Amino acid sequence: MTIDFPNPEGQPLITENLCIGCGICQKRCPFGAIKIITVPDELNRDVVHQYGVNSFRIYSMPTLSRGKVTALLGQNGMGKSTTLKILAGLTVPNFGKFDVEASKDTVIDHYSGTLMGSYFRDLYAGKTKVVLKDQHVDLIPRVVKGTLGEILKRGDPNNRLDEVTSMLDMEGALGKDVSSCSGGELQKLAIASSLLKDGDIYLFDEMSSYLDVNDRMRVASIVKDMAEKKTVMIVEHDLALMDWMADTVHLVYGSPGAYGVISEQKTTNRAINAFLTGYLREENVRIRPYEIQFQDRSHKVEQTGIQLVEWSDLSLKLAEFSLDVSKGYVKTGETIGVLGRNALGKTTFVKMLAGVLKPDTGTVSATVRVAYKPQYISIDFQGTVRDLILSVANDAFSSPFIMNEVLGPMQINELMDALVNDLSGGELQRVSIATTLARDADIYLLDEPSAHLDSAFRMAAAKIIRRVMENNRKSAMVVDHDVYFIDLISDKLIVFSGKPGIYGRSFGPTDMKTGMNIFLKDAGVTFRRDQVTKRPRINKQGSSLDRMQKNSGNYYYSE
Repeated sequence: MTIDFPNPEGQPLITENLCIGCGICQKRCPFGAIKIITVPDELNRDVVHQYGVNSFRIYSMPTLSRGKVTALLGQNGMGKSTTLKILAGLTVPNFGKFDVEASKDTVIDHYSGTLMGSYFRDLYAGKTKVVLKDQHVDLIPRVVKGTLGEILKRGDPNNRLDEVTSMLDMEGALGKDVSSCSGGELQKLAIASSLLKDGDIYLFDEMSSYLDVNDRMRVASIVKDMAEKKTVMIVEHDLALMDWMADTVHLVYGSPGAYGVISEQKTTNRAINAFLTGYLREENVRIRPYEIQFQDRSHKVEQTGIQLVEWSDLSLKLAEFSLDVSKGYVKTGETIGVLGRNALGKTTFVKMLAGVLKPDTGTVSATVRVAYKPQYISIDFQGTVRDLILSVANDAFSSPFIMNEVLGPMQINELMDALVNDLSGGELQRVSIATTLARDADIYLLDEPSAHLDSAFRMAAAKIIRRVMENNRKSAMVVDHDVYFIDLISDKLIVFSGKPGIYGRSFGPTDMKTGMNIFLKDAGVTFRRDQVTKRPRINKQGSSLDRMQKNSGNYYYSE
């Protein structure tokens, strides 16, 4: 904005403080020297739902499209799950009038004459049946009891149990008690329960958490097929999986825990690229102050640390499952990624290194201090996040490195006064990672640290873990199912194979290229990189690029 009075040099004064975004200065200024980009705000918008005074608010609603998979993409804490609950009829939007009981008639009147008006009218009248799969599958054992087969049979009105369990490859786990299930088995239970229900609209909230690549592709295929006859919406943080299965995407931006804004529909490729760059070109809105960048190469430089922990050939038998682990070692300053299908013993191996389980044969050097983040995060702690950090690492707040390189990037400071028992899944995961890294240990074992984290925090967590290991000459072993997360964080790989729930065996540690190709060949999946953002993208099965990479034996990016 140009002001008429001159500055001391006699030139017109341009000040950002007085800018109203009219765009006049952009047009008048030569050479394109001025560019105005707006930042997220909530002015001049109609509130869809608000929880209370100065509490979270959500603006606008997404569009559901029959015959397509629609996705919501954005940071945690911006209302994606709230949006799904509104669409499912579990939450009635109050349009900012939180001090009175929300009315379904008000919702219908508010959206009268629009597609959403027809949607809510049919939903509230019971003409439209909506099935919602919740994101918190780790809480299932707290609310239901019995074996997986018994639980699913109770919710199978159309006798489709055999069909659905076969599609999800979970027949072998039906006799397993829910209290002893892995994260992947609980996720399959939640998805199977949704598929057994007869609905018109299916809403899946974070359906890939805890699933390996094979199962993620299997579930994605089921959802894509379902969308040909049903209406489907997903919330997903695995960008490669979303790119492969979604037809359109709504970006969700704003301020976590304060407000969320849902953008207009975009094509999947354009939406994901906009999310990574942090800039919505059509809306001219900067949704993040930094760009998420992907690496060009899929392998790391060999680390030159000293040998820290070593294990011989290990074996362990648990009930009907047996595990054999080949000998190996970890050096200081390096991070080893662990890949493999669910129920092959990855978590069991980590527990043996952590001293939680003892192998039947073989030994693990026990001269190192271990900090362990388990797969399931269940912290029954009566206090704030600050109290929790002080209880596990009382010198964390006096360490500039921990404060600046761990707590800061994971945005733990904003959670310090929050009660631990009130944290969301993503917040609890961030706190768990931070408290693990804040401990004084020699080796850090992290089991599925990307679960419940959005794409931005997954990137941040990967960089933080690597920085802690490299700067402090520590070692880490990370079990995860997000292929890019493992690629970004790892110096070497250990790959598990076998028959899920029956036996498992490990290969490695090996270099990244060898390990990744072994893993993806077993999964039957090939990856490529996006030419613009370098992000990982799953090749379509049977495509020319898929066939070419399989024939060359290079399953993870053609270089």
